[in-house]
Amino acid sequence: MLPWLTAVLIKTRNSSVQAERNGVLLDGGLIATRIREGGTRYALDLTLNRDASLYLDTRNLRAWAQAELKGMSVLNTFAYTGSLGVAALAGGAARVVQLDLNGYFLNVAKTSYTLNGFPIRKADFIADDFFPALTRLNRTGEQYDCVFLDPPFFSVTPKGVVDLEKSFTRLINKARPLVRDGGRLIVINNALFTSGAEVMHDIEALAADGYLAVEALIPVPEDFTGYAGTRVAGPPVDPAPFNHPTKIAILRVRKKAKQNDNP
Repeated sequence: MLPWLTAVLIKTRNSSVQAERNGVLLDGGLIATRIREGGTRYALDLTLNRDASLYLDTRNLRAWAQAELKGMSVLNTFAYTGSLGVAALAGGAARVVQLDLNGYFLNVAKTSYTLNGFPIRKADFIADDFFPALTRLNRTGEQYDCVFLDPPFFSVTPKGVVDLEKSFTRLINKARPLVRDGGRLIVINNALFTSGAEVMHDIEALAADGYLAVEALIPVPEDFTGYAGTRVAGPPVDPAPFNHPTKIAILRVRKKAKQNDNP
């Protein structure tokens, strides 16, 4: 009935067994290792984690990156398998730096580079914790035309805590100095129980000084959210003005002019 299917995996999200969370092969044997989206190839490792190693809810953001970042420098934080950076390169970005704590995840990104014929520069793949890595980049004066901030809902390392319900603005303020004047900061908050109004309130509070502005909101595709006639129930809290608990905003960053030290 579905002749294009070559394998069936089941992922038991709440299992106490890691292998069951990552996926157990139920049928078939040829597990997909790549996908094509918008003319760009992405490597897959379907048993890498509890998800499928490519987030479908950010497909519109990948399309935006491919269309908007030609000739620009990009930093992709919490890169995971690097798909946002791969999309930027597919659109002609001049440079993309991929940052993630897990080097194995970044190896999947490198495979995507190979699939698309992109050069792999060792210095552009940083396997490090977000907090010390951004501190180091700030100290060396790094600046980017676009920074992606796509953190996990919650994470604790010896270097810091990521908590999208309690400290989203802290993460934004950590990344913001790396965006050059007039550049963009792309922020994603996927906290299921944080409303869209709360996220917008946090962003608007940061923008009150006039040096940050909301340029656009990126919707999640309807074939992911469910179409109006097929949805059985809504999310636990209202994501509006976003259309899904994965809340994606494009922010434009302005820098304060440096004052002349001379009297």
